[in-house]
Amino acid sequence: MNFKFIRNEIISGNASVKEIINDYFSKIDDLNTKINAYVCITRDIAESQALEIDKLIQNNEQLPPLSGLPIAIKDNICTKGVVTSCSSKMLKNFVAPYESTVSSKLWSSGGICLGKTNLDEFAMGSSTETSVFGVTSNPWDINRVPGGSSGGSAASVAAGLCAAAIGSDTGGSIRQPASFCGVVGLKPTYGRVSRWGLIAFASSLDQIGPITNTVSDAAEILYSISGKDPYDSTCLDKPVPNYIKDLNKSIKDLKIGIIKECFDHPGLNSEVKESVLSGVERFRTLGAQIIDIECPRFNDGIATYYVIAPSEASANLARYDGVKYGYRSDSTSNLLDMTSKSRAKGFGDEVQRRILIGTYALSAGYSDQYYKKAQKVRTLIRKDFDNAFEKVDILLTPTCPTTAFMKGDFVNDPLSMYLSDLLTVPANLAGLPAISIPCGFDKKGLPIGLQLIGNVLEEHRILNAANIFEIDAEVIKNKPFF
Repeated sequence: MNFKFIRNEIISGNASVKEIINDYFSKIDDLNTKINAYVCITRDIAESQALEIDKLIQNNEQLPPLSGLPIAIKDNICTKGVVTSCSSKMLKNFVAPYESTVSSKLWSSGGICLGKTNLDEFAMGSSTETSVFGVTSNPWDINRVPGGSSGGSAASVAAGLCAAAIGSDTGGSIRQPASFCGVVGLKPTYGRVSRWGLIAFASSLDQIGPITNTVSDAAEILYSISGKDPYDSTCLDKPVPNYIKDLNKSIKDLKIGIIKECFDHPGLNSEVKESVLSGVERFRTLGAQIIDIECPRFNDGIATYYVIAPSEASANLARYDGVKYGYRSDSTSNLLDMTSKSRAKGFGDEVQRRILIGTYALSAGYSDQYYKKAQKVRTLIRKDFDNAFEKVDILLTPTCPTTAFMKGDFVNDPLSMYLSDLLTVPANLAGLPAISIPCGFDKKGLPIGLQLIGNVLEEHRILNAANIFEIDAEVIKNKPFF
């Protein structure tokens, strides 16, 4: 159900907020054992929030903008008094002592917290297979992955287990699972949304954003969670536009750049390419100008990312030493032994792999060769985008090279897994806003995503274009069945 339907039910008096929430919990009870999207259900919190909204309705008081809308939160975002585990043994029993800025804004806007969703451990992965709570299934085919790392959030939206979910995106972790699950995923401009309360993976790349059924729902969530935050020094002090107001503007003469390097890549699946190019023609029919654009270093983004992100991760995860909080090994003889055993047992294989890569890239004698060189390439990637935006308004690519792959396909081949982020990481490296919207299906009936990338703080442009496309294409009417 999208926001409009739920609001109509509440305003018309067909259902109370509590009744709507209970309907969602009934569906979660029925389906979550099959999908494993949620790792924690916050029934008491949701019922308390629902009763507050119902009281406002009964008293004819003004309602907050997201009143009664059931929302799930990725389990690397702190929610006060609730376990925030990052799907890791390291934090499996960590109860957050404070509320993240994003979740606090959602609840003050009337949103209802249904629970916390599964993810790749510490958001490191592209399939939600590295979670200590087990693998999440794709609602379109439970033998396939939902993408990652926000796979639990995307799967919960696709399966109708919430009206919207919050994810985090370091290299595509909102957009890639949104593509695999046939929903909308938005990564805002770096600094548009506060990261305070997000457990850090790579601090210069991480960004929080919404996963929803429709573009208009994503615009509403973004409007509610954006804005300056005194707790986050990287958060931008810029006015927040009314994203909903701009959604239905004509896109006649909008200049859309088609990044040549994306469509020429040998790893791009032919069905994905055909579907996305069909989407390009739809934009042309809707009045947009289609312009071929070259971003010569676009495909260098994946190698650049897998130096910078692990480097930042190795620094951020150094705090988990078995002393202050988190998992502590009991079989220790001294401090060094305790720390090494706590980290070896508390972190999974993928997290340890990235810590090792990052520590190596930052080590004396190698930082110039790897880390500093990667930062220089990052600057060149951003310059390519700057040059492109002198000619066009937004850029268009496939979201992912393929549709959802089978569980276990890349368990022993992490390098191939990393390539699923090929088309999403450049936007993170440049700090640009990007959205994935459904544009079609392959022959197996699996969703295909189309990505729109905007210039800094131009979320309104990509949201407007995505909304016009969504209404015309009507892809969103297709949903998985159980």
